[in-house]
Amino acid sequence: MTVKIIKCSREDLQILQEISIETFNDTFKDLNSPENMKAYLERAFNFKQLEKELSNVSSEFFFIYFNEELAGYLKVNINEAQSEKMGGESLEIERIYIKNKSQKQGLGKYLLNKSMEIAMKHNKKKIWLGVWEKNENAIAFYKKMGFVQIGVHSFYMGDEEQIDFIMTKTMI
Repeated sequence: MTVKIIKCSREDLQILQEISIETFNDTFKDLNSPENMKAYLERAFNFKQLEKELSNVSSEFFFIYFNEELAGYLKVNINEAQSEKMGGESLEIERIYIKNKSQKQGLGKYLLNKSMEIAMKHNKKKIWLGVWEKNENAIAFYKKMGFVQIGVHSFYMGDEEQIDFIMTKTMI
């Protein structure tokens, strides 16, 4: 088993868009209306939006390869790029997306460890994320990895308001 994590660049925009749509759709399509999925995918993962995110100096994207095949990616944010005001001592994990066929291989843990490495590099004291209240597998994974729920926030899937749990982990 080989695992590689590589930082994304502007040249990766097309691949980033493809894997974003694939992983998000595969994970959430059965739990949301087709209209809301379409609206969200078009808003969140259009070229202009992803290019803006990729060019933000306070955000970083990393692809993870499993046995030489692209398996998923990580997006982290610091400073003003965070989706909630969590302060200058925090790093946000905005996305850990793994393709269905690559799940249950420990790749989420690799990406979580990468986010902790980035947090330490930037002298962050805490990492946090939002996870949909109905994404039970992800919630169980984050709890196992030492995250605790500290609150909730709204997430809009098309015109439907959903609830994300805000979970944090204090860096040692």
